[in-house]
Amino acid sequence: MPPFSGPLLSQVNFPSDLKKLKLEELPQLCEEVRKFIIEVMSENPGHLGASLGTVELAVALHYVYDAPFDKIIWDVGHQAYAHKILTGRKERFETIRTYQGISGFPKMSESEYDAFGVGHSSTSISAALGMAVAAKLSGQANRHHVAIIGDGAMTGGMAMEALNNAGVSNANLMVILNDNQIAIDKNVGAIKDYLADIVTSRTYNKFRDKIWLLLGGGTKYGKNSRAIVKQLGNALKTTLLNSGNLFEAFNFRYFGPVDGNDVIRLVKLLKDMNDIKGPKLLHIHTIKGKGFEKAEKDQTVYHAPGVFDKNTGTIRADNCHGMAPKYQTVFGRTIIELAEANPKIVGVTPAMSTGCSLNLMMTKMPDRTFDVGIAEQHAVTFSAGMAASGYVPFCNIYSTFMQRGYDQIIHDVALQKLHVVFCLDRGGLVGEDGATHHGAYDLAYLRCIPNMVVASPMNEEELRNMMYTAQLEGMGPFAIRYPKGRGVMPKWKTPLLQLEVGKGRMIRDGRDAVIITLGHVGNYAVEACAALEKSGHSVAHFDLRFLKPLDEDGMHEIFRRFKIIVTVEDGSVMGGMGSAILEFMADHGYTAQIVRLGVPDHFIEQGSVAELHHECGFDTQGIVQTLSRMIQ
Repeated sequence: MPPFSGPLLSQVNFPSDLKKLKLEELPQLCEEVRKFIIEVMSENPGHLGASLGTVELAVALHYVYDAPFDKIIWDVGHQAYAHKILTGRKERFETIRTYQGISGFPKMSESEYDAFGVGHSSTSISAALGMAVAAKLSGQANRHHVAIIGDGAMTGGMAMEALNNAGVSNANLMVILNDNQIAIDKNVGAIKDYLADIVTSRTYNKFRDKIWLLLGGGTKYGKNSRAIVKQLGNALKTTLLNSGNLFEAFNFRYFGPVDGNDVIRLVKLLKDMNDIKGPKLLHIHTIKGKGFEKAEKDQTVYHAPGVFDKNTGTIRADNCHGMAPKYQTVFGRTIIELAEANPKIVGVTPAMSTGCSLNLMMTKMPDRTFDVGIAEQHAVTFSAGMAASGYVPFCNIYSTFMQRGYDQIIHDVALQKLHVVFCLDRGGLVGEDGATHHGAYDLAYLRCIPNMVVASPMNEEELRNMMYTAQLEGMGPFAIRYPKGRGVMPKWKTPLLQLEVGKGRMIRDGRDAVIITLGHVGNYAVEACAALEKSGHSVAHFDLRFLKPLDEDGMHEIFRRFKIIVTVEDGSVMGGMGSAILEFMADHGYTAQIVRLGVPDHFIEQGSVAELHHECGFDTQGIVQTLSRMIQ
């Protein structure tokens, strides 16, 4: 049965259709869009809460602006579902985040209405400013450029860098700050408190409402209203909020806060602000999960709730009885176990406490767990500072976001041989979030850094032992990367053991060939060896465990014994584990037939993890087919 499409939404396929509606019809359209999103998301899981909160904003933007001539850039992008529905993708919206379907994030190659591809936070202002300056250089000063950024993304240093640059550019730039006080978990930090002060100041809001009436154009002040706002703005905010306005300090004209879920008010305000030249910021307050009761009440859970009942909101529970746990759960439980025994262990995360399960330690040991906001560079150097003071920080960051702190890993941690344990969650292909979120490059970008240990567990027991080993005295920079999702050991809580750093293990011996694996994909190799044995092939399997330092004794033995070698990794084949094996062969004068299986040299789109592993050819079937061709 096709998803709900109400009488107004059925008429709207593109912004040109939206502009034909009367202003007073827009609230009904918003409700129809919201119902459409809920119905699709209930069966095809995605980022529900954020997009429900921005329905009115998306409608208002496309009602006022002339996209794609005017450029609308959504920060992060998981709040842009209504934008996608209104810009020609309504009929394909059911395929969002599925294999060969539409992306869960704005993507330039998908639609001309997606002005910039996004997925990581805090990029929108920089991109919009670049476009605005380019338009000015091209003689298109009448083109509008709008960056929509969440309050959580404002904690990213890149956003502040962009505001600083934009404030002296005189570019025709509009920044809309979507303030809902939550990213995935509750926002943290001084900026969050500052915005809350603005939103909750009763005295200021009374004056703000009077200013709104002036801006509405329905008063005797008319066009002079903005001049009055300019005269009163700084003094008003400074007096009533006991501080200067942060954004006006960056030379932005500041307006707000206003109700971002009032579409008629938004339309009128955006139209009025269109004539204001230079950089300006509109502060709106929205409700994450707006219009869906359970999503409003439990905003973290309903950020991306999985399959749920569209009427009651009840999340369909997985039957997990007897199943292996998620690696994230094993991490969360194990770090508590380690921290109870080692008082120097602390936990650090840049706004990912629930996703990575550090929230378990945060609940039990709040004084030793630190959410630093969406600020990966800061998270790394903050951890380095703690390590320099004798603590052992476990810095837990999704692999794809660790890319943003690369210089800090090198300059602030590795160069100084500081004892920081990087736990890189969601290493490898992550599934439905697609190209912007795959952790495909960590093995390649970490193994070239001096002083760095790089490890990856094949199962839950190995993860626990790597974490235990990493925190021991005398260790330096230590990275452990593990995938999103479940492991293979229902009985996972094994005794903690110290591993010999740089030593792998032979899982299975054989005669005809050897498979070298790193990480969870070693479980594919176990299945592949068993399948090949049924075909009369004797294949060995070596679990490398540590990409750096490489197990040179193990590699010498392998090259002395085998002429057919297949390497398997859930990461980039360019510069990854397979490349390390080829380098070892060349450096030591060995010869062998080597095939590297992993993520190929192009960006992989969205789909289930199993579908993407199969596409890349390193699942069980891919390993079996590769070795069957190689073994004569």
